[in-house]
Amino acid sequence: MVEYKAPLRDISFVMNELLHVENHYSELPSAEMTSPDVVEAIIQEGAKFCEGVLSPLNSVGDSEGCTWSEDGVKTPTGFKEAYKQFVEGGWPSMTGPEEFGGQGMPESLGLVMSEMIGTANWSWGMYPGLSHGAFNTIEQHGSAEQKAAYLPKLVSGEWTGTMCLTEPHCGSDLGTLRCKAEPTADGAYAITGTKIFISSGEHDMADNIVHIVLARLPGAPQGTKGISLFIVPKFDVDAEGNMGDRNAVKCGSIEHKMGIHGNSTCVMNFDGAKGFLIGPENKGLNCMFTFMNVARLGTAIQGLGAAELSFQGALTYAKDRLAMRSLSGTKNPDGIADPIIVHPDVRRMLLTQKAFAEGARAMIYFAAMKGDLVKDSASEEIRREADEMLGFLTPIAKAFLTEVGYEASNLGMQVYGGHGFISEWGMEQIVRDTRIALMYEGTTGIQALDLLGRKVLMTQGESLKRFTKLIHTFCKENEGNELAKEYVEPLTKLNKEWGELTTKIGMAAMKNRDEVGAASVDYLMYSGYASMAYFWARMGLLAKQKLEAGSDEKAFYTAKVQTSQFYFKRLLPRTQAHATAAVAGAESLMDMDAEHFAL
Repeated sequence: MVEYKAPLRDISFVMNELLHVENHYSELPSAEMTSPDVVEAIIQEGAKFCEGVLSPLNSVGDSEGCTWSEDGVKTPTGFKEAYKQFVEGGWPSMTGPEEFGGQGMPESLGLVMSEMIGTANWSWGMYPGLSHGAFNTIEQHGSAEQKAAYLPKLVSGEWTGTMCLTEPHCGSDLGTLRCKAEPTADGAYAITGTKIFISSGEHDMADNIVHIVLARLPGAPQGTKGISLFIVPKFDVDAEGNMGDRNAVKCGSIEHKMGIHGNSTCVMNFDGAKGFLIGPENKGLNCMFTFMNVARLGTAIQGLGAAELSFQGALTYAKDRLAMRSLSGTKNPDGIADPIIVHPDVRRMLLTQKAFAEGARAMIYFAAMKGDLVKDSASEEIRREADEMLGFLTPIAKAFLTEVGYEASNLGMQVYGGHGFISEWGMEQIVRDTRIALMYEGTTGIQALDLLGRKVLMTQGESLKRFTKLIHTFCKENEGNELAKEYVEPLTKLNKEWGELTTKIGMAAMKNRDEVGAASVDYLMYSGYASMAYFWARMGLLAKQKLEAGSDEKAFYTAKVQTSQFYFKRLLPRTQAHATAAVAGAESLMDMDAEHFAL
């Protein structure tokens, strides 16, 4: 099995050397207690918990899965005890507001912990992970009474939360949902309907579960304009936050699925369950996006985690496994064969994993810091600009990073050869666990439509320009810098092409709106590779500068430079195929009659 080891040196590199998190935190009004020593201690202790407690449970959760009965859902051996230790350690409250019992740490610091948790054991991490979105939704849209009743227990981790959107007849097309909410005499609502694919919908790890549920009020408009949002607790809650009787919401069954066996994916039946309206009537989808945006950035972490964990396993194996001799001459004369890490194709796979994992870390941490500014900056202008940048990056992070994370997990299995297909090594579990990340919280296609249609074309390219301006500034600042030349030249060309590609698609879409859907996924993948190139350019240049200055961490910085060079030479050229496909037109997709698809 793969034993997770937190990549503390790279986490430190991205936070402290690349993104200067100390300066960032000093500008946040609520982060005055977040000193470098405090940050370091939190990350070190978090790493110990993830390595020592969660990682050993990863294979246990996969092999045992969850068990359903009429009394509820039992999680795998050790999960409940690990969660108790997690709560006792104060981890759930780390980023919660102090007024509700939290520690008031920045969200970006919590995300570092989420990365380590998710990489060590994604199935376990989903239980507390979804609570974060439930908390944010109630905090932003709930009444004062709702906040007082629910937030302290969600912050402490005594209760967990879920997001209940999908129904048997509708997935992402929420305009067709049928779950209904009938007003009751006491000012509450009776929620009736069935929700499916509800992660952590029922379990034995917390005293209460707070469901955030989409439903329709009587007489509500059809489609997405007639959806409202409700709090539906597993156990009724009074004004002081005390639990009462069991609510009429039950888990009808748990799904038997490809991966993430340790997390309960539930069919939830609401049979007149008592619910409470959050936010305005018929504006539930607007409020739910608070939850969704948190979840989408959280899902991007799964792409990062898959690449990181699979890389760790593959690297260890590649150094130990002996097979064949190097084409350029024997490298292990005392052995029967050379370690497979000497073979170019194995190097290709390992470097692809490494480039995606470390590039993803830089992208996600950067986006998380924008989230800090949105939530906590004293400047309205800074909050607005950060929100617009985060809105542009979120669909890229969610979709692109899960796509390449899944690719990386498959490469890790490939490094093992036939052993990778065998359960005992743990590599095929990473593939199975990661596959869902490309689908939940909006599939790659839905994220691509959001990016190209809403974020780019509907803003006349303004959201894109905010990011390409970062690339332009980097290139201008490093004109004539020999250390940066190998990054500046391709980035300058890419930046120009990105704008031209967007214009071509936009012009075609004015004649045929299907052009947006036809181009969107290739456009998103192009945008992902281009965005990651910017971060790899910055990391590569920074590492070169450290080496020039005589750093005693020569191996670390040399590897960083060489990985950046691999990314630019071997992975960034993929943009050309995506650019060609993005402007190939909708005809090749749409001209065939539907019945002609049949055999």
